[in-house]
Amino acid sequence: MRNRLASEGIMALLFFGTDPNSGGGNCPAVWVDTDTGQGPELVLQGKFADAATRAACSQDSPPAADEGVIRIPVSMVDQIRKACDAAQAAGPQL
Repeated sequence: MRNRLASEGIMALLFFGTDPNSGGGNCPAVWVDTDTGQGPELVLQGKFADAATRAACSQDSPPAADEGVIRIPVSMVDQIRKACDAAQAAGPQL
């Protein structure tokens, strides 16, 4: 499914699923953005990590000003794997 944002035109996001263990909306989710200059990218929705987790992650890879650390439950592995496989198989033609 492709998403449309009226203020920004068409977003080429292909939806792969939400957390099967969540109770409905506002849950972790995964998409593939097919409309980037560098080829397909994953788009993930998840809970913001707490300060201790962000600090621990920053020791290995400090986030840039426009980056954040999120948590994704392991129950999302199947949806993320499908999105990764689709993005990798299609390359820039997705």
